[in-house]
Amino acid sequence: MARVCVINVVGLTPRLLKHAPRLAAIGQATPWKSPIPAVTSTAQATMLTGLAPRDHGIVANGWYYRETQEIRFWQQANSLVQGGKLYDNVETAKMFWWFNQSSGVRYSATPKPHYGCDGSKVFDILDFTECQLTKKLGPFPFFSFWGPNAGLPSSRWIADATAIVIRAKQPQLTLAYLPHLDYDFQRFTEHDPARIREVDLCAATIIDAAEETGAQVVVVSEYGLVPVNRPVHLNRMLRNAGLLHIRSGPFGEQLIPGESDAFAVVDHQLAHVYVRNGQRIAEIRKLLENTPGVGNVVEPAEIDLDHPRSGELIAMAEPGSWFTYYYWLNDELAPDFARTVDIHRKPGYDPCELFITSKFRAIRNVIRKKLGFRYSMDVIPLDASLVKGSHGLQTDAESGPLIIGPGELPDDMRGFRAYIETRLKN
Repeated sequence: MARVCVINVVGLTPRLLKHAPRLAAIGQATPWKSPIPAVTSTAQATMLTGLAPRDHGIVANGWYYRETQEIRFWQQANSLVQGGKLYDNVETAKMFWWFNQSSGVRYSATPKPHYGCDGSKVFDILDFTECQLTKKLGPFPFFSFWGPNAGLPSSRWIADATAIVIRAKQPQLTLAYLPHLDYDFQRFTEHDPARIREVDLCAATIIDAAEETGAQVVVVSEYGLVPVNRPVHLNRMLRNAGLLHIRSGPFGEQLIPGESDAFAVVDHQLAHVYVRNGQRIAEIRKLLENTPGVGNVVEPAEIDLDHPRSGELIAMAEPGSWFTYYYWLNDELAPDFARTVDIHRKPGYDPCELFITSKFRAIRNVIRKKLGFRYSMDVIPLDASLVKGSHGLQTDAESGPLIIGPGELPDDMRGFRAYIETRLKN
C-alpha cells in the first residue's frame, strides 16, 4: 500500500495560492464544493466519511443537545461522527484534525487541557505518537492556537511535530492541520500575502518529510474567508420578540434554551434556529426573514442538514454579514464568560475571542494567578464590529476551498474519502 500525507491548510483558496509556492508545486489545484455550513467540524467530517451532514451528523461546530438541554461547541469525541471513516483499517497519524479523541488511529496528537476541581486549567495535548513531542519541541503553544494571541507558533509546532512523526513512524496515511490563515483573515479584511508565505513554510516542513519517506502529498482547505462588516444579533431579535428565556444572576444573564420558544445557535454565517413548538415555525421563519442581514431561511432538508441535531430552521447570512451569539440587551448584564476565551460555555461561535481589550489587564490577571488570587481573564471585547472576515456559506470558486494533488481530483468534499482510498492503492 502506498503512503499519503494530507495537509489541511485552513483558508487557502485558488486566489491565494500564488503566494504559496511549495503548496502550489504539489500538483494541479481544483476548487471543490464544501458542505453547508462550510466550517471546520462539518467539512472534516464530510471529508473523512464521504457523507453529507445529514448522514454523518456533524451539523456545525456545535449544536443543541436536546436530551440534556445544553448547547455545546467543539466536542472532540470521534464517536460523534456517524459512519465509517477513510482511516478505518489504515495505519494513520492524525495530527490535530478534529474528532481525534478515541479515533482508533495508530498515532495521534490533539489539544487537551487538564481541568482541576477548583476550576483551574493547565494546557496540554494528548500525545499518542510515541515520539515524545513536547519533550522534543517544548510545550504546545496553546495561546497561539486560539485567542487574542492566535498566530504562527501553533502551526509551526504542528508542522514540526508532524514531520517528526512521519520520519519516525512512516504511517500509511498522515493527516495534518495548519490553522494559521484562519486568524488574521477573521481579524482583517485584506488577506496579507505574508500570512500565506508563513503557512507555506510550515507546509514545506511536512512536505519535505513526506517526500523523504515516499509519501504522496495532497493539500486541502475547508473553506475560504470572505470580508464582513455587519454583525447580526439573531438572539437579541428573538428575545425582543419574547421567545428567549433568560435567567439573571450573580454571573450575568444566562440563556435557558430548554425554556425558550426559539433560539439561535450561530456558527459564523449560518445559524441553527431551534423552535420548541412546531406550530410556531412559520411565525418564527417570518421574523428571521425580516431581520436585516439575513439572506435566506430554509428548512434543513433543503441543504442536506436534515439530521436530528439540526434546528427546525436554518438561517444564512447575507453577503457581508455574520451572526453573533449575543442575547443580552445591555453589556453590563452580559454573562461573565462573554469577556473570556471560553469556547465550550458560549452558546455559539465567538470570533471576538481573537481580539483583546487591554494587554495591561491581561498581564495584571496573570500576576494575580501566579500569586494565587482568584482571577478572570476578562479581556475579550463585546464589540462585534471588530470582526472583518467570516465563512460558513459556499462562495465563488476563486474564493472558496481547494484540493491539490495527483490523479483525478474530486470537485466535492464528499468525494475525498474515495479519492484518498484510491491514492493509498497506487
